[in-house]
Amino acid sequence: MTKLKIFLFFIFTLVSFAQNESKIDAKIIEKGKKIEVLQEITFSNTSSSTLTEIALNDWNNAFSSKNSALARKFSDEFNRSFHLSKKTDRGETQILEITNSNTTPLEFYRTENQVDILRIKLAEPLNIGESTTLKIKYVIVLPNSKFTKYGFSENKLLIKNCFLTLAAFDTETQSEENSDDLTSEISNYKINLQHDNLYVTTDLNVINTNSSTSVLSGNARSNFFIALENEISYEEFKNEDITIVTNLKSKDVPIYYKVLVINKITNFVKEKIGSSNPEKIVISQEDYDREAFYGLNELPSFISPFNDDFVFELKFLKTYLNNFLAANLKINFRKDHWILEGIQHYYIKKYIDENYPDIKAFGKLSRFKILKKYKLINMNFSEQFIYNYLLMARKNIDQPVGTDKNTQIKFNEKIAGKFKAGLALHYLNEYLETSILETSIFQFVEKNKIKKTTSNDFKNILEKNANKNLDWFFNDLIYSRNKIDYKITAAKKTADSIDITLKNVGDAKVPISMYAYNKNKLIQKYWIDNNTKTFTYKIKNDSITKLILNDTYEIPEINNNNNSYKLKNRFLGNRKIRFTLFKDIEDSKFNQIFYVPTTEFNLYDGVLLGMKFNNKSVINKPFVYDVTPNYSTKTKTLAGSASFSFNDQNRNSTFFNTRYGISGTQLHYAPDAFYTKITPSINFSFRNPNFRKNEGEGITLRQVYVNREKSNFVTTRNTENYSVFNLRYGYSTSELIQQFSYGGDLQVSSTFGKISGQIQYRKLFENNRYINLRAFGGFFTHNDNTNDFFSFGIDRPSDYLFDYALIGRSESTGLFSRQFVNAEGAFKSIFETRFANQYIFTTNVSFNIWNWIELYGDVGTYKNQGFNAKYIYDSGVHLNLVQDYFELFFPIYSSNGFELNDKNYGERIRFIVTLSPKTLTSLFTRRWF
Repeated sequence: MTKLKIFLFFIFTLVSFAQNESKIDAKIIEKGKKIEVLQEITFSNTSSSTLTEIALNDWNNAFSSKNSALARKFSDEFNRSFHLSKKTDRGETQILEITNSNTTPLEFYRTENQVDILRIKLAEPLNIGESTTLKIKYVIVLPNSKFTKYGFSENKLLIKNCFLTLAAFDTETQSEENSDDLTSEISNYKINLQHDNLYVTTDLNVINTNSSTSVLSGNARSNFFIALENEISYEEFKNEDITIVTNLKSKDVPIYYKVLVINKITNFVKEKIGSSNPEKIVISQEDYDREAFYGLNELPSFISPFNDDFVFELKFLKTYLNNFLAANLKINFRKDHWILEGIQHYYIKKYIDENYPDIKAFGKLSRFKILKKYKLINMNFSEQFIYNYLLMARKNIDQPVGTDKNTQIKFNEKIAGKFKAGLALHYLNEYLETSILETSIFQFVEKNKIKKTTSNDFKNILEKNANKNLDWFFNDLIYSRNKIDYKITAAKKTADSIDITLKNVGDAKVPISMYAYNKNKLIQKYWIDNNTKTFTYKIKNDSITKLILNDTYEIPEINNNNNSYKLKNRFLGNRKIRFTLFKDIEDSKFNQIFYVPTTEFNLYDGVLLGMKFNNKSVINKPFVYDVTPNYSTKTKTLAGSASFSFNDQNRNSTFFNTRYGISGTQLHYAPDAFYTKITPSINFSFRNPNFRKNEGEGITLRQVYVNREKSNFVTTRNTENYSVFNLRYGYSTSELIQQFSYGGDLQVSSTFGKISGQIQYRKLFENNRYINLRAFGGFFTHNDNTNDFFSFGIDRPSDYLFDYALIGRSESTGLFSRQFVNAEGAFKSIFETRFANQYIFTTNVSFNIWNWIELYGDVGTYKNQGFNAKYIYDSGVHLNLVQDYFELFFPIYSSNGFELNDKNYGERIRFIVTLSPKTLTSLFTRRWF
């Protein structure tokens, strides 16, 4: 019986595309915001067991709840548009009636955590191979297209996946998460669509159409696209193989050139991958916008480094490859998306290398002599593939390209993962050294245009054609984030050969390429297979002067800086030193030193003019140094800072980074006195293995040595020379809807010991209101000081550790004394007593009343030695113009009384100002990382 079930399952899987049918009668109403639908679904049980209920994908209903998987993903990516939208902009599916072919009403339900999956209880169990029919009457309320590009807009309706479809039988039901990975059973479709006075564009077959009704059909489809417009914006191009319908933006691109490009690319894809099963493919601007070509400059033409023709060609190439593969590969797009993305980016790279081998990453900018030595500007266009991967790998937040698409953070999902998948296939192609890979891709697509397939099928075809075990490719490149890193540690010449010792610095065991040069002439390329940590490889001695591993970046190696080995003049090192103004991408052929003119400001040094010297390229490095000598225009003296750090990353652990560092700073803390701070430190970082959680912990140990020169302007005594041991712990989890963090701080010095902690919580509500809550508490274990220099600050810390960017840190009156720091007591009003030398406990609350206008309130208690505990409070208005960058506080009522009555009220206004651009850029990068 078991064998019979397996046989039946196999047979019915092969023909399931012909046995599932969906007939749809749909009517557009209410100016396109709603669709009335009567749908009849006939399907066969091709699963491996008897069915008592059936699941339908309901993409449209994912928009009905702000707690859906889709809404949570928007929140993870700090996308405010959905969470703050009106109900009229959010979609839903209203189920009116579900019956079987005998008109028997059927029960249906949705689970709370999957509102976009409609589950229907069948009237009778459906055995393997049996068929049944469902009739469903429902109303689609379309979402605004601003969320995902699909839905309604002012002049257009874009319909994709909005009708009910059969959820795949052979996998768990998957909620919509805006990842283009909805997996449905293959079906034949027939659609009768009523659309008064709207033009229809679709990738389905148009059986009949007029101004009010269209009849459409499509066989062996898992999805389809329909656009309805007031004025048609799509152009149609036909050749002997396929019909292309597109509305890609193409300023100043003549129609004849579009014809040439479309024919050129469709012929290229047919030759490399095969013909398309659907005879028509839509290439829309909306599809491109969702998956834009990262790195392709789309500035206005008068400043763009690329001409309009080239931009159109690459936009069409990328989108056509994606849509072609999506239409012709019947895979689980959530689990096996890397196959589509890998083939797509492999052939993007191949197309560019074959047709535009000399074009640079920044196009026409490479012609400027002043930019000639910048690697970023002058590298080949396709060379950026490796750097887009390294950008995440060096941050230690890359993810295996074979992981489920909905688990990837945005930059990995949209950019880095796709490029690595393409690089992995390019690597495999170079290693196999014949047409094995491309033949395998062709066969894989050809065999699976009308039936479901998996990555195992792709692997079997590859291994059969290569006649090799390719486990290393799948285990180390696709389904893990193992680090690829090889280096040459020694090379010994004999009379006729060279014995080369190589070391696997990483944890991936993969083949490595080695190039042998005589000066700049390539003598030979070798592929080396070895699974040991250190091994020796012998080559012929053909007057070789230099060896380079992975010279053309065909391998996605995490570190290319240790790949060169000179056999002559080794006292000069393997790489030359290059000085570069500002910043550049990493160039493995040079030891890069960047120099950057800097301008800083504080009240005592005035404008600090300096030059920053560092090795910080666009891509993170394990060892980083930064030396910044400055000239103080106010004191006519030298000042500056320096830091050195090393990051030891753990790639397969929640304990993902250890940072060892030492830094030093010398600046004025008063008009006539310097402070010098030296800080050795160790930082341990932990991160949730689910990177989408954006959840992490950190422990920092540091010793802060401070030497302050005596000043005639600062009267605090016995604070010129001190050292403080500091242990900090912090935890944070962050998303758009809510942010939560807490931490503790221990400080020990020869004259005091103190412990403090704080908790912060921020909540964004559906009505665009938010609330911020903060609690802080601290106490001294002992305190032998007779002044308040080391005391807790009630309205601003004294910053004896020099951690905060205070413009006038020693000011007690005037504008700069009112700079606010959200630390310790964090009161906005300035009280007569400003410090606490025994304990302090405070609570800070704020909530917005309109956009960036907030009301705040602070309450707390503190105690000083020899005095009773005191209770204080304040309240006022907070203008949160740019969070953490520029904010204003206007006290209204506090323990001081009604502060607006003060004739010098202007002196009570507090402000936050940050001169560091890193604070501002972090507000944008959090959307991606």
